[in-house]
Amino acid sequence: MEYLKAFLVGGAICAVVQILMDNTKMMPGRIMVTLVVTGTILGALGLYEPFAEWAGAGATVPLLGFGNNLWKGVYKGLGEDGFLGVFKGGFTASAVGISGALIFGYLGSLIFKPKMK
Repeated sequence: MEYLKAFLVGGAICAVVQILMDNTKMMPGRIMVTLVVTGTILGALGLYEPFAEWAGAGATVPLLGFGNNLWKGVYKGLGEDGFLGVFKGGFTASAVGISGALIFGYLGSLIFKPKMK
């Protein structure tokens, strides 16, 4: 049942994004930023954690989860380091995800030899 719930929630998020791409003039980059900011705002309001616990990986893996992760890092950094924590907290909390994206993107570029169009 957990897998089904995660699949349905993740699919619903993707469906909303597809509707935005098809019916608005928003570019994919702006849609991605909108998802990250939405996750951050929902995290700051305390709404994202209960949703993520209920939905599982369907809510934590997409860009909404990344925004929530950034918020948690900034909030923790603010408590530990004061104003400087606002700047370093998000990077500390999401360092593994960002590093993984960079490393696997680089490895993918070595394997598949991308070309400019």
